[in-house]
Amino acid sequence: MAGYAFILILFMSLLAFYIGRSAGNRFHVAAGRDTHSLPGYHGAFVAVWVGIPVLVLVLLWLGLQRPVIDQLLIASLPDAMTAGADRAQLSLYISEIRNVASGRIFAEPTEAIRIAANSLVRWEALARWAMLVVAMAVMLVALIIARSRLTPRFRARNAVERVLSGLMIFCSLVAILTTLGIIVSLLYEAWQFFRLVPVTEFLFGLRWEPQIAIRADQVAGQGAFGAVPVFTGTLLIATIAMLVATPIGIFTAIYLVEYANERTRKMVKPVMEILAGVPTVVYGFFAVLVVAPAVRQTGSLVGLEISPNSALTAGAVMGIMIIPFISSLSDDALKAVPRAMRDGSLALGATRGETVTKVLLPAALPGIMGGILLALSRAIGETMIVVMAAGLIASLTFNPLDSVTTVTVQIVTLLIGDTEFDSPKTLAAFALGLVLFAVTLCLNVIALRIVQKYREQYE
Repeated sequence: MAGYAFILILFMSLLAFYIGRSAGNRFHVAAGRDTHSLPGYHGAFVAVWVGIPVLVLVLLWLGLQRPVIDQLLIASLPDAMTAGADRAQLSLYISEIRNVASGRIFAEPTEAIRIAANSLVRWEALARWAMLVVAMAVMLVALIIARSRLTPRFRARNAVERVLSGLMIFCSLVAILTTLGIIVSLLYEAWQFFRLVPVTEFLFGLRWEPQIAIRADQVAGQGAFGAVPVFTGTLLIATIAMLVATPIGIFTAIYLVEYANERTRKMVKPVMEILAGVPTVVYGFFAVLVVAPAVRQTGSLVGLEISPNSALTAGAVMGIMIIPFISSLSDDALKAVPRAMRDGSLALGATRGETVTKVLLPAALPGIMGGILLALSRAIGETMIVVMAAGLIASLTFNPLDSVTTVTVQIVTLLIGDTEFDSPKTLAAFALGLVLFAVTLCLNVIALRIVQKYREQYE
């Protein structure tokens, strides 16, 4: 029913826009230059005041409908069932009632539960139809009021622009509050972890074995939360990825900007950017089925023993994945350098290669460094390729031929299964997430500093 409500809101908003624009057209024909706003602004004004208030009303209705009905269900149960029941027991009653109402009956319900389920069906149907009726009534009233305000000198454009400004401010606040919520949740859960595990052990410990007994009937180790092996594996794979992606990405951008003709550029650039749209699981399959066997066979030819899951395989495939981030941004930065600088360098006798190294690259350095740091952040945050190609074991090694793991992989691993956030095992994921957040924040700050330091303004 919510879908029908949104369709109804869309239809009435379009109808309101048409009515308002028709009125604006009549004003424009009758008054000519004396009208303040264009007909489209009259239509947008009516559509906004018909659509936005009722949209907010429907969203609030949908958000409050279930809690209200749940309270009514609890109140309809016999006192013998609810007396002394805690919140968990009441939640079980609600779940059973909803299962019975939807036909998912796993055991014969009691008479009270069956009656409550029938009441639930009636109340939800009543709430859905009431929502539609109320929404339609509100839109009709809003349409009549908004249409009555339209006159030739009515400042519809100003009103619409105020609404759009408020909408943009609201979106900005949502983004800011979401970021603050993420930071606060990370800090709080990480603080809970550091109350159980010393921060020095986490940051400087050399053994990562977070598997501990969560329940009394489980058999597990005591747990070790030294995250240095996890950080080392992340750094190793990201370094290999950047060693692969940086030269290829920059050289590709230089070739497309300075050496390739327009036909070649139109063919190569889209193909390169397709790599950014390939799902990471596809890269993971490619790493496991193609790259890993090739790396092992190559190593056996020269007498090297290479792990089936190695940092070299994951880093190389990850480097291929992030090439478009570097090449595309570097291409845009090189294209933004004024043509006069190229022509001036060539006119002074410099070769094309000297022009690239002495003129273009320094001028485009902020954009190129921004692309490199963006690719580095992408490499640090990658999960699927590492899971499939590098493994899950945290090993303290700088050997790219060994199996390692990364921060993101461990976060996923720790949150699989029991997710009660009251043990060091699950809370460790938030500590790792906090470190990852701090690293990416530092990379972004460094990128901004580089751009500010080396930015040059050209007339």
